[in-house]
Amino acid sequence: MDEIIQLDPLVDLGTYIANSLDGAVLAQEVAFGELTLIVARDEIVTVAQFLRDDARCRFVAFVDVCAVDYPARDPRFEVVYHFMSPYLNQRIRVKLAADDETPVPSISTVYRGADWYEREAYDLYGVLFSGHHDLRRILTDYGFDGHPLRKDFPMTGFVEVRYDEERKRVIYEPVKLMQEFRSFDYLSPWEGTDYVLPGDEKAKQ
Repeated sequence: MDEIIQLDPLVDLGTYIANSLDGAVLAQEVAFGELTLIVARDEIVTVAQFLRDDARCRFVAFVDVCAVDYPARDPRFEVVYHFMSPYLNQRIRVKLAADDETPVPSISTVYRGADWYEREAYDLYGVLFSGHHDLRRILTDYGFDGHPLRKDFPMTGFVEVRYDEERKRVIYEPVKLMQEFRSFDYLSPWEGTDYVLPGDEKAKQ
């Protein structure tokens, strides 16, 4: 008796999408119960349109776009898209490689909801999006230096902002660390106790 081989519907869907897009899909995998496609950067608009409009896909709901920083990689960034198909009751993840010099085509003409997410990826990581109608910072200030979610961005930032009462305006100043080293006094009532906490009496002295 011949053995019946059951194909994973997500694998089948990924193969269908890859075959339909003629080289735009570089790789595919099923991870965490979702289909993940690795696509060519310049093909992202074509892929997004296909996922939205094809009768077997109908990923009509845009979820989000974000960036991930891998400083040791070249190119260092991944741009990750999530879409949902209420018709298939499935989500799909699409990834592409990017850097901070070559723009990624914007999908905001395909999914209007991508507008602010692409601005966020630009603001926090420095990933550029071509064809975006208003690519400017969205979370940091207009004069902000750098991109704060990059792994090499200093934890303290470069400047600090405060309101100057004399000048009657907000000013920027270099970051000042008021206390470079700190001695912890664990007997201080503010930093510790001089009595035994419940349970500590059993600890070996």
